Amino acid sequence: MAGTAIASAVTDESTKVTGKKVKVLTADGKLIEVDSSLVDHHASNDKFTKEEIRQGVEGKKFIRVIDLAKCANERKCIEGCQKAHNYLAPVEYIKVKKMQNSPLESPYWFPTMCYHCDNPPCTKVCPVDATFKRSDGIVAMDYDRCIGCKFCMAACPYSARTFNFGRPEQLKFTEEHGNDTSDPNHCTTPYAQEGTVAKCDFCTDRSSKGLLPACVVECPNGAILHGDELEDVVTNGEDTFRLKKLLQDRGAYRQFEELGTQPRVYYLPPVARNFPFEDATEVHNTKE
Repeated sequence: MAGTAIASAVTDESTKVTGKKVKVLTADGKLIEVDSSLVDHHASNDKFTKEEIRQGVEGKKFIRVIDLAKCANERKCIEGCQKAHNYLAPVEYIKVKKMQNSPLESPYWFPTMCYHCDNPPCTKVCPVDATFKRSDGIVAMDYDRCIGCKFCMAACPYSARTFNFGRPEQLKFTEEHGNDTSDPNHCTTPYAQEGTVAKCDFCTDRSSKGLLPACVVECPNGAILHGDELEDVVTNGEDTFRLKKLLQDRGAYRQFEELGTQPRVYYLPPVARNFPFEDATEVHNTKE
């Protein structure tokens, strides 16, 4: 991910050129392409201890921006998220809702998810510290601690959490595909155990390695941008922006700002849309 990788200043003689180009952001703000062999990431290890998972990635503050002008409700972000985490419909970490601000205005599509709030009400009500705030901005879950009390679900004003009721088809699927890493966007963060709460986790392991979350990769319109607030950069894999300038220039806002939850997901208003609004032809998520 541009802006999260660090290009080596001196090449090692043992380093082999791969021929694969990756984009990196230089210290003076220029986006350049270098061979992947020259890029090293501080969190390249696939295995993390529970202590490391709870602490977060040092020196990072993950953040997300959603461009509502580019969302067409194609649901690829939802499908990619489900596949990456090995869970089945109708469970959705991301929900795309039809919104209309007034009868005189055109409707638009509005993706919602866990907002990884800096002042999260969910962590305050959890009696066993199963949901917690990491130093890198991610609000994470410890499924081994979760007792399924659902206090966090009640406290979340965004309805961002889901509960694993132990549907037989999901249990069978998890047993058969729980270790399936064939999907290039696979997340090692498992789907919630039966009787526990789950939610969007910003693809924690992928973010920690400088990779884009599955939903960002799968969105065909580049509507979801992910990045690091401390590096002041977000990207959808194709386009890269200075975070602060993008938010200021496009009049960004956060959902339910007045609640004081301080979400880490910003929205860009649906102006100058890439395409006209088209209503959904199929009803989704009727059971959850």
